[in-house]
Amino acid sequence: MSTSVFGVGFRSLLKREILRFIRRPRNTFLPPAITNVLYFAVFGVILGQRIDDIAGFDYLLFILPGLVVLGAIGNAFENSSFSIFHGRWNEYIHETLTSPLSYSSMVLAYILAAALRGIIVGLIIVAIGLVFTSVPVRQPFFLVAFMVVVPLLFASLGVIGGLVAEDFDDLTVMNQFILRPLVFFGAVFYSLEVLPGIYQTLSLLNPMVYMVNGVRYGFLGFEEVDPVLSLGVLSGLTAGVILLDIYLFKKGYGLID
Repeated sequence: MSTSVFGVGFRSLLKREILRFIRRPRNTFLPPAITNVLYFAVFGVILGQRIDDIAGFDYLLFILPGLVVLGAIGNAFENSSFSIFHGRWNEYIHETLTSPLSYSSMVLAYILAAALRGIIVGLIIVAIGLVFTSVPVRQPFFLVAFMVVVPLLFASLGVIGGLVAEDFDDLTVMNQFILRPLVFFGAVFYSLEVLPGIYQTLSLLNPMVYMVNGVRYGFLGFEEVDPVLSLGVLSGLTAGVILLDIYLFKKGYGLID
């Protein structure tokens, strides 16, 4: 196997995975764009006029970071999980497995391509938000850090999803009925301050709260959870999941009958 993790083989696989979604913008970028136009129009403009400011911010501006997180993680997870599962389903992933690429190179190529898609979708949502309101960036370091770490985490989780899925319905269940509900209950449309004490405590068990809070802190400078601690924990979790992905590839889990 290749001794260079980021050698020619890695770059070739990374390019293939990026081109797979770049060449189909109507399937990858148009749906989240339309969905978020509707989110901003309904929740931000129509309902936002009837909702008081939250922590001194217009409601539309307050929910924007959560919508960015929702779009980024959904697309990052979907890209890597679908790519892995589709390769298994049609058995062309065997060509990658028998190549001279190291397992680290394979996994990182899938993850980085998926994370890039998540970041692009996040930027598209920000651009849509600019049509409806001004969007400040109060903490650029934290914004960039969270917008890199969060898609990387869900791209790496998507690799696991692609390995364990038995059919395409499993992928839909993971994305639509597990990830998205967690985000919606992750303080996207509300502040933790409005919740009664017990529900605030329960919300802190939801990892999405820390992701949404981190991106919101990057945009607005408003925090309800320590962003430094959140970033550290998420970074460690991301590294751990990536190592698990590499281990599963080495063992051939879900890849070899």
